Amino acid sequence: MQLIRRTAWGAPATSPAAHIASTRGVKVHYLGAPYSSRAHDRCGASVRQIRAAHLANAAEGYSDIAYNLIVCEHGHVFEGRGAHRRTGANGTAALNARHYAVCALLGSSGLTQPPAAMLTGLRDAIDWLRAEGDAGAEILGHRDGHPTACPGDALYAWVRRGAPRPGKPPAPAKPPAKKYEPFPGAAFFAAGRRSPVITAMGRRLVAEGCGRYEVGPGPAWSEADRKSYAAWQRKIGYNGAAADGIPGASSWARLRVPKS
Repeated sequence: MQLIRRTAWGAPATSPAAHIASTRGVKVHYLGAPYSSRAHDRCGASVRQIRAAHLANAAEGYSDIAYNLIVCEHGHVFEGRGAHRRTGANGTAALNARHYAVCALLGSSGLTQPPAAMLTGLRDAIDWLRAEGDAGAEILGHRDGHPTACPGDALYAWVRRGAPRPGKPPAPAKPPAKKYEPFPGAAFFAAGRRSPVITAMGRRLVAEGCGRYEVGPGPAWSEADRKSYAAWQRKIGYNGAAADGIPGASSWARLRVPKS
């Protein structure tokens, strides 16, 4: 992380903003005004201009630059209010207490597409606030919970993707959680009863090496099902009367019969 401390860009060493112990996470912002691409040696001046404009805004009553961190197009992270300081940028007192604010030096015209270096810097800023400011896991845009176009469509699309680091492949989608049949009760397993659940159970018993079927398994509860289930009960440590082949809640849960 290329962190530029407050004194390095021309602010007092410590922000006068109120202390905050932690937040739910971070909200991402942009300037919402025209901004042009520039050499890095001019970025510090841009941050100073933002702070001066905020301090001059009598209606808002800012005590400092509103953002906790500011990120330029070159990926450098300027320390604004910093960690453990309540932001002034999220719209209301309640919203300011819930999330830190990280602002990209990105405009509503001119420089509107965040380059890879900026996205890297934004991700660095988020991770730094987690490590140094006890920020929670949420990553949102300013528009989440407040009526504004900020942080712009391009940057908000990145936020919605989970704020990934450039060049890092997206995490593979998690397969849907497997669902298993709940235990239907011992009375369910009566001679002649037919159900797809019984077929699914039989297939699981076969997969566990406990099948005692000459044909099937099929949908109707049979003596072959009972013998197969008794083999399963013995496999998991039951014996005697406890391995009678009639399913019980504990042995059923361990068998994990998939939803039919």
